[in-house]
Amino acid sequence: MRLLFIGDVVGESGCDMLASHLYRIKKDYAVDITVVNGENSAQGNGITPHSAKRLFSIGADVITTGNHCFRRKEAMPLYDSQESLLRPANFPDEVQGHGVAFIDLCPYRIAVVNLIGTMYLEPVDNPFNMVDKLISDIDTPNIFVDFHAEATSEKKALGFYLQGRVTAVLGTHTHVQTADEIILADHTAYITDVGMTGPELSVLGVDKDIVITKFKKLIPVRFEESKESCFINGVVVDFDEKTGKANSIQRLIIR
Repeated sequence: MRLLFIGDVVGESGCDMLASHLYRIKKDYAVDITVVNGENSAQGNGITPHSAKRLFSIGADVITTGNHCFRRKEAMPLYDSQESLLRPANFPDEVQGHGVAFIDLCPYRIAVVNLIGTMYLEPVDNPFNMVDKLISDIDTPNIFVDFHAEATSEKKALGFYLQGRVTAVLGTHTHVQTADEIILADHTAYITDVGMTGPELSVLGVDKDIVITKFKKLIPVRFEESKESCFINGVVVDFDEKTGKANSIQRLIIR
C-alpha cells in the first residue's frame, strides 16, 4: 500500500498547483491514501473553511496542521466537526479538535498522528510523552506521524525514538525539503522535512523582495504570497499494511 504526503500547501497558488497535478501523481505512483499539511493553505496564512474544503475536494483524505492551525478564527469550529482535519495532538485538551485520524480500508486501518515540536515554538505538552500515550491506544500497526517542528534535532530525535514503532515520521514546518529520507530500523520511513507546495522562487512562500527588505532594513513589513511559479514537494511511502513496516520512502519535487 502507498501513502502520499504533501508538504505544507501555501495559499491559493499552492492549492491551484495541487489541484492541477494531484490526480496524475496519485495515478503515476499508485497512491492509496493522501495526507496534506494545510496549515498555510488559506490566502494570507492559516487554514479556513474554504481552503480546507478545497483540499478535501482536490483529493486529501486527511489534512494535518501545525502552529498556524488556529490562526483563522473562522476555521476553529471545523476541528470539532471534521474528523479528518487535525490539529497537533499535544495542544491543550481544552482547545477544539483532535490530533489523530483513522482511515478505514477494510480490513486494514491507517492512523495519522499530528504532533508539534517544542523547540523555538509555543510551549505545549512534550511530544515524546504524548506520542507514547497515543500509540498505546491505537489499534493498528499502520501509524503515520506528521511532526511539525522547527528544530532538525528534535525531528531527528523523534524519528529515532519511534523507529520500529510507527510506519513513518514525516517532518513539516520549515518548508524546505531535506534529502535525508531513510528507513530506520528496517521499519520506519523518516524525513526531516517534506518541504512545501507553493511558489518556488520565494522565501517559504513569501515574496522574496519583501523578506529581503525585512532582513536588510530591520523594519516591519507586510508579508505577501509570492506570485512566482509553484512546485509540489511530497513523499510517497510504500508500506506493508499487515505489519505497518515501511518498505521505501521516495521524495517528490514536481515543477
